[in-house]
Amino acid sequence: MLKCRECRVCNGRACAGEIPGLGGKDTGSSFIRNVDMMQKVRIHMDVCCEDAPIDPSCSILGMDLSMPVMIAPIAGINNNYGADLSDHDYVTMTVEAAEKTGIRAFTGDGIHMDSMFLDPAGVIDQHGGKGIVTMKPWVKEGIDARIEGMKHLKSEAVAMDVDAAGLPLLRAGKTPVENKNCEKLSYVKEALGRPFIVKGVMTVSAALMAKEAGAAGIVVSNHGGRVLDDCLATIEVLPEIRKAVGNDMVILMDGGIRSGMDVFKALALGADGVLVGRPFALAAVKGGTDGLVSLIEKYKDQLIQTMRMTGCHTLSDITADKVAVKF
Repeated sequence: MLKCRECRVCNGRACAGEIPGLGGKDTGSSFIRNVDMMQKVRIHMDVCCEDAPIDPSCSILGMDLSMPVMIAPIAGINNNYGADLSDHDYVTMTVEAAEKTGIRAFTGDGIHMDSMFLDPAGVIDQHGGKGIVTMKPWVKEGIDARIEGMKHLKSEAVAMDVDAAGLPLLRAGKTPVENKNCEKLSYVKEALGRPFIVKGVMTVSAALMAKEAGAAGIVVSNHGGRVLDDCLATIEVLPEIRKAVGNDMVILMDGGIRSGMDVFKALALGADGVLVGRPFALAAVKGGTDGLVSLIEKYKDQLIQTMRMTGCHTLSDITADKVAVKF
């Protein structure tokens, strides 16, 4: 039986503290806040404009996308979702759905390197390398093993979700995770030989450190509220991070994205694109590749309609004056 309650609004209240499961850590307030603060960003409707075609396509780190949306990395789909599904089958669904809809999927990582990291990375390789491989912030031994294992596997970029340093089971493992400073991030970037994305950035100082380390991009993320209770929402910290780093690096954001309207809000406040986790994962678990494709297309339709109703014909038209921020 699925652990997800399939609430009408996926806001983290019903599953608060349920880990393994889909909930946020402890009281669940960080997951809940991600969703609540997103709804405090409201959209300015303005249809007094030229009636022209709407184009939500973009290019991010050399990846041509039908819209600025990607599938977030999730590992342990059976343990966390209660789904009778292997990580291999889940990743295959996400990569195939991404290919069909013109977006990209991130893969996950976990304690079991072969089944939770190398196998998912191999799925991306089998699809022409179209996708982003994600690794946890392991100590050097774990990093080196993964880089060696994937050196013959194609991918468009590699991400590290540095916020996974807060996962107790990983920190206590045989090859533990650790916090990463600028020197350690630089080591990973140089060893990879491909674009490097630092996921789990929630402060200006962390964003500037990732930039100094040579990262091509960051993901403003609090790990879906699963690593620290009472955390700020990602949409709250996004604008100041964009202001600090300027336009020198790609900024993606996850947390609280539940519609194409939410994608629009994130873009307006400084993101180049977004990652979607729980909603897309549940769509795949419940409906397979076709179910996930259907939800991705729904987000795209909503984004296009929002652009039409705000006078935005391309993504560059989506600016901060298109929204009102109430936090």
